[in-house]
Amino acid sequence: MTLVERHRAVLPNWLALYYADPLEIVSGHGRRVTDSTGRGYLDFFAGILTNAIGYDVPEISDAVRKQLDSGILHTSTLYLIRAQVELAERIAALSGIPDAKVFFTNSGTEANETALMLATQYRRSNQVLAMRNSYHGRAFATVGVTGNRGWSASSLSPVRVAHVHGGYRYRGPFAALSDADYIKACVDDLREVIQTMTSGDVACLIVEPIQGVGGFTVPPDGLYGAFAEVLAEHGILLISDEVQTGWGRTGEHFWGIGAHGVVPDMMTFAKGLGNGLAIGGVVARAEVMDCLTANSISTFGGNPVATVGAMAVLDYIAEHDLQANAREQGARLLAGLRSVASPWIGDVRGKGLMVGVELVRPGGTEPAPDAAVAVLEGCRSRGLLVGKGGLHNNVIRLAPPMTVTADEVDEALDALRGAVEAL
Repeated sequence: MTLVERHRAVLPNWLALYYADPLEIVSGHGRRVTDSTGRGYLDFFAGILTNAIGYDVPEISDAVRKQLDSGILHTSTLYLIRAQVELAERIAALSGIPDAKVFFTNSGTEANETALMLATQYRRSNQVLAMRNSYHGRAFATVGVTGNRGWSASSLSPVRVAHVHGGYRYRGPFAALSDADYIKACVDDLREVIQTMTSGDVACLIVEPIQGVGGFTVPPDGLYGAFAEVLAEHGILLISDEVQTGWGRTGEHFWGIGAHGVVPDMMTFAKGLGNGLAIGGVVARAEVMDCLTANSISTFGGNPVATVGAMAVLDYIAEHDLQANAREQGARLLAGLRSVASPWIGDVRGKGLMVGVELVRPGGTEPAPDAAVAVLEGCRSRGLLVGKGGLHNNVIRLAPPMTVTADEVDEALDALRGAVEAL
């Protein structure tokens, strides 16, 4: 049996694989990976934005190797973990949240699940607001707040959810409005949702500053700041899901929510922090974080290996000013894509190194998911790995490691142009 046949025999049918002929990545260096046949690729999806620094980074490998050499891979949160404390101190300071505390998890799903538990306990309410077209994970509560039917595995949920407009502008009812009018219309919608679809004592609103699985959709700057003013009137908490937008990837700000001029009550994070190591977490105001009255631990969350590696990642981001590189190379990528004249491209959007290309039927805005599949395959045949997503599965997602160079951006643009022209 081939590896893909063995995969399909023992793993769930709903565990998606890219490509008609799925690939196995066996090695990597920098922004490039090699598959089991020996073919190399330029990686512009970074393990779904997780390999934020790239592959085979000595500063990270050496930090992890030193921890492995100590013989301690795990102790649990029942004991003091120096790297966990140091990492929490650093994230608390970077968050801008006053009097912040941090809880570490193993993934973004677990981080968002924790944030929802904290919010509902703090507010003593199971009512939650979320954005249409959103995605927050595959656990019970996070599936409940996800506003994208393609990723909502169950209608059952421990929370009562109402979804509001604003995250996905291209196909939304307010798409033709100016930024200011768009924000006003979405704020009016938020007020109406609170008045008509809740009993008033809402726990929180959870938002992605840029919707990831939803197709790298970007609302106008300031939208969530305007939302926060409404939330404050009701005492509703604001949670920013920074699983994909954190650590400087958007270029303009270290956290995606920074574009909206507001400091949230909580932020969740994961993915790029570990550069492949399993780590996530929540940073929140102390009174919110400390609202739980029951005992709790995190067996693997914030373990010595993951936190040592994460500290090395943050050091690398700061020392090499990768936020500035994300801003510079992201602008280069956006400009290059917007210069591609094709009737198949309906929208090019993004910030920093989070860029989406929405594909449509020529002559209109009808989604073209088959074209997205063709571009995905066409990029691979040209030596480039990209992602795919969006509400209609018609968006090409580009999110290379933040160490990407100008030459590599140009190489990717050549491959993308060729794949789009082949349509």
